[in-house]
Amino acid sequence: MGGFRLGRGGLGLGVPVTSGTPPRAPGFRGARRWVATGAVLLLGWACAGRVSPPAPSPDPAAPVSPVVHRVYVANESSDLVSLVRFVPGEVPTVERQIPVGLMPSDNDGAHGITVSPDGRFWYVTLAHGTPYGQLWKFHAGPDTLLARVSLGLFPATVGVSPDGAFLLAANFNLHGDMVPSDISVVHAPTMVELTRIETCLMPHGGRVDATGAKHYSACMHSDQLVEVDLGELAVSARFLLEPGREGALPADHGGPHAPTTSVCSPTWVEPSEVGTRTVYVACNRNREVLEVDTDRWRVLRRFPTGNGPYNLEATPDGRLLLATLKGEQAVAVFDLSSGVEVARVPTSRPVTHGVVSTPDSRYAFVSNESIGSTLGTVDVIDLETLTRVGTADVGQQAGGIDYWGGPRGVPPRP
Repeated sequence: MGGFRLGRGGLGLGVPVTSGTPPRAPGFRGARRWVATGAVLLLGWACAGRVSPPAPSPDPAAPVSPVVHRVYVANESSDLVSLVRFVPGEVPTVERQIPVGLMPSDNDGAHGITVSPDGRFWYVTLAHGTPYGQLWKFHAGPDTLLARVSLGLFPATVGVSPDGAFLLAANFNLHGDMVPSDISVVHAPTMVELTRIETCLMPHGGRVDATGAKHYSACMHSDQLVEVDLGELAVSARFLLEPGREGALPADHGGPHAPTTSVCSPTWVEPSEVGTRTVYVACNRNREVLEVDTDRWRVLRRFPTGNGPYNLEATPDGRLLLATLKGEQAVAVFDLSSGVEVARVPTSRPVTHGVVSTPDSRYAFVSNESIGSTLGTVDVIDLETLTRVGTADVGQQAGGIDYWGGPRGVPPRP
């Protein structure tokens, strides 16, 4: 913002103010000379404000900085978070392995991971705990630990609101009694748990929609899709996912429904990236992905997938839906305009887990857990050619994954 500048010993245009006898006032000729000089200066300033110097011509010989993509991946059985770097046309590499966890005699289980929308921080859930799990906050890039907070039993997936203010972690309660569990709501700047919202049996795969108003999670053992209103911090809607009986449920219906032989067993919910009131739900047992309209609460389309759809990613341009197939060592790619599966891309190791795309929707990164002591991997898929173009070994049981542009290259995901 412009204004007067109070300089040392003066005010305004740098004219000094001294103590003692004031300077002699100029005569007519001197005054005219001052006016003429001021006019020239003002004309020069005006011209300088209107005329820009010619832009320098680009140097064709100057090197072009490569586009650099980076992802963080949590390795559950090795208590490591891997930072994987990929430049198109090159082999992906592991830049750094960040140790996490506190227990010396057992692994803490790094499970879910998310990067803040501004790219400054990343957060990881430690699922195993003694007995409760935790959420850790790191400075992205230096990868230094900034804060941590205790959550519930086996916190698994974690999502972040578009403004970066709230983190929502699903307390999966894998080793506890089969009772309704909850979603922990954490204030990200202070890392204080604000509340726990009881939802259902084994909540998982939670994400915040593009508006920042709603959070959606799946209930693996209640066959439900649960909507949380972030303004009220309360369950605002439920949807039954049992095949053949899909439909709205009362918001306070937290327990399991009457069991049948046909179940969805949902593992992931992915809100649409294009601002519509649409979410995609992976039915792990029923081998399909459901497209659900959350305005009218009805199933719009079904996408048959094959064995074990687990995690989902809708590309930012709204063109593709990616589904990892945990039971088929592959990623199914669907064209969202037609609803047709356009490719099934084999992955490098079995137990295919997580998937995330680049902000320009050109590449996808896929984590593979592997089996036993075999290292997990991160695969890179070219979403134009629909082929795998690179693989990097990471830690054991690679799972949660999220994109980070890094200090160079493309910006972090919006």
